[in-house]
Amino acid sequence: MATDRATPIPKTTGIFRRKPIEAAEKEGSFERTIGLWQLTAIGLGAIIGAGIFALAGTVAKGDAGPAVSISFIIAGVASACAALSYAEFGGLIPRAGSAYTYGYAVLGEAVGWFIGWDLLLEYTAIVAVVAIGVSQYFSFLLSAIGIHLPAWMLGAPGTGHGHHVDLFAVLLCLGVAWLLNRGMKTSAKVETWLVFVKIAIVLAVIVVGVFYVKSDNLSPYMPYGMSGVATGAATVFFAVFGYDAMSTAAEEAKDAERNLPKAIILSLAIAMVLYLLAATVLTGMVDYKNLSDSAAFAEAFNGVGLTFFAKIVAIGAIVGIITVLYSFTLGASRVWFAISRDGLLPEWFAKTNKHQSPYRPTWIIGVVAAGIAGFVQIGEAAELTNIGILLAFVVVSAAVIVLRYRSPELPRTFRTPFMPITPLIGIGFSIWLVTKLSEETWIRFAVWFVIGAIVYAAYGYQHSKVGKGEAVQTNDA
Repeated sequence: MATDRATPIPKTTGIFRRKPIEAAEKEGSFERTIGLWQLTAIGLGAIIGAGIFALAGTVAKGDAGPAVSISFIIAGVASACAALSYAEFGGLIPRAGSAYTYGYAVLGEAVGWFIGWDLLLEYTAIVAVVAIGVSQYFSFLLSAIGIHLPAWMLGAPGTGHGHHVDLFAVLLCLGVAWLLNRGMKTSAKVETWLVFVKIAIVLAVIVVGVFYVKSDNLSPYMPYGMSGVATGAATVFFAVFGYDAMSTAAEEAKDAERNLPKAIILSLAIAMVLYLLAATVLTGMVDYKNLSDSAAFAEAFNGVGLTFFAKIVAIGAIVGIITVLYSFTLGASRVWFAISRDGLLPEWFAKTNKHQSPYRPTWIIGVVAAGIAGFVQIGEAAELTNIGILLAFVVVSAAVIVLRYRSPELPRTFRTPFMPITPLIGIGFSIWLVTKLSEETWIRFAVWFVIGAIVYAAYGYQHSKVGKGEAVQTNDA
């Protein structure tokens, strides 16, 4: 039988005060209902999606050419190094909040706050990007069966003649928020089945498409040079870090200390193999200069005469990409919940409904993502997603080094190999990729950072539970 008890937190001052790891370990506000394979499905749901179905064609066409596969490899190496750091923290501190929680416990409140604040923006933008990607495939599918919707509802302003709003993307964002508020147990089951469908479609794309690969389409392999490949890697990076969103659900996982590290590694490994094969098939089927900017895979099969299979790909893309919406809406809502539970944002946001869902942040994220998806072009939204995640990777990779040497005695169910080389590689790759992002992306990030500083100074610092030495309420079985 569960009983509530309070864990005292020593009162501390200063913006780098740390939340004791033992306090974070004992927090518990959710029922643990999801197992290893459901966790892995959430990770795969976040990783495999718009990055391959919606952005692979755009990046190959404008940045990397057939070497988009190399872009995925570069992004994958950086992501893998960070993933191993996440795996160590996931086993050590299996609580909601992911990079925010890890940064708070090891590097201090200000670091944790800004990473959490950045993740709120990044995750919400990712949800919007993915919703736009789904909408593009939905429009392709309807056109293929002879249904032509009014132009005003088919895209954001500037994406086509007569476009005013991407209505389907808006409805998707709101629908996923509704599903998540039905509770983790129900929504995780739906997510798992949709992930199975998505992986089956990706495998079908690879198996069928390989028979239509032409070597001439793969030459020149790197038409834009290495700088184009690097730019492509920075753009597709958000396609390979979904395990970050999955780790925010740690508080709802069974045997999280063991299952979370396994799920992080499994989801990234499976996704990278599928990404490399699918990207190679795509650029082998169609000359990179002729790739579609939207429904690239469906258009590729349509172009070789497989119109029926193109429709199946479009359906699979729609079903599969929806899982990314789910995973990142979940991630954003859990980060917001964790920040509010710690007092850095009003505790009003940490209230849960009868399904144990933090419904207020979930609905707000859904509505904001719907606004971005409806009125912002996919390229602008995609670049906005990467900078905060890359900085989160830097923080988590640095924190795992600091904690390993500060507290080597802590019980770890997974240990990042080749310490400190692995996390240092993750830090180096992440900083390098950050430098490849556009000036506009940096300006938007700086504005969000300044807003975060104002919110923290005006509210978070004074109301921090760690700062006031307040107890954290816990639930013990």
